Amino acid sequence: MTLRAIALATALVAAASPALAVVGGTTSRDAGGMRASTLRVETSRGELCSGAAIAPELVLTAAHCLMGGGSIRVVSLDPRFRARRHAVIAVLPHPSFVPGTTPRTQPGTDLALLRLASPLPPDIEPLSLGGGLWQGEAVTMAGYGLALEDNKSTARRLRETPLVNAGNYTTANTVKVAVDTQTKGESPGAGACRGDSGGPVLRGSPASRDLVGIVSWSSGPLNSRTRRICGGFTAITPINEHRPWITEASARLLALGTGGRQEEAPQPPASYSWWFSR
Repeated sequence: MTLRAIALATALVAAASPALAVVGGTTSRDAGGMRASTLRVETSRGELCSGAAIAPELVLTAAHCLMGGGSIRVVSLDPRFRARRHAVIAVLPHPSFVPGTTPRTQPGTDLALLRLASPLPPDIEPLSLGGGLWQGEAVTMAGYGLALEDNKSTARRLRETPLVNAGNYTTANTVKVAVDTQTKGESPGAGACRGDSGGPVLRGSPASRDLVGIVSWSSGPLNSRTRRICGGFTAITPINEHRPWITEASARLLALGTGGRQEEAPQPPASYSWWFSR
C-alpha cells in the first residue's frame, strides 16, 4: 500500500476531537499517564531517542538509535517531571536488524532492549505487551522529540498525541503507519519527529498500559510545499509480531549480573548480536 493510498484510506475514520502533533504539540502533564512509562534514551555521542519501560530493569526502544556507539543512559521523569538518570549495562538488538541502513530502508526489525544497572523507581509503571493492531484503531504515541522540526532546542520535553492506525506499509520491511485523525497525512498534523524514535505507542488513551508498538521513523505530509520529515506519517514496529523475541531477550538480559560503572560502549559487532556498556 502506498502512502497516498493509506492517507486516502483513513479519510473515512471519524475523529472525536482535534489532534495536536508531538511536533509542536501537547506536553504531557499527567503524572500517572505517559510520564510513568516513557523514557528518554541518550548516548554520549549526542543521539536522542525515546523508550518504553517494560520491566523495572528493561527498556524497549528502536535499534537504529544505538548505531552511533558511545555510552548509553536512560532518563526518567519523577512525578513532578524532574529528570533522573539511569545507567545501562547491556544492549540487545533484534537479531534481524541490519546496521548501516536508514530506518525506512531497514530490512530487519527495528527493536532493541536495554538492561539497566538497577530497577527504575517505583513510580515508573512498566507497560504490558499488547496484541495486534487493526486498521482504524485509535492509539496514543509519546516521545521526547522535536516540537518544531527545524528547532533542536524544542527536544527533550515529553509530549504525546492521539493518532489512528492507517494500516500496513511495506518497503524493505513491513510496519504499521499511523496518522493524524484530522489531516490523515495529507497536510501537516500529528506525528513523530526526530527524537521520538523508540517511543511507546499505546492502544487507546494515554491512561492505557497496553503497549502495541514502538516508533521507528516518520515522514512529512503528502501535500507539503516544502520537504518535511515530520508531521505526516508515523511508522510503528508492532509489538505483537515480535512478542516471542521480546520475551526471550528479556529473560536473557534479566539473567545478567549487575555491578560496575558504565564505560564507553564499543561499536556494535558486525553480527549485531549484543554488547555491554560497561
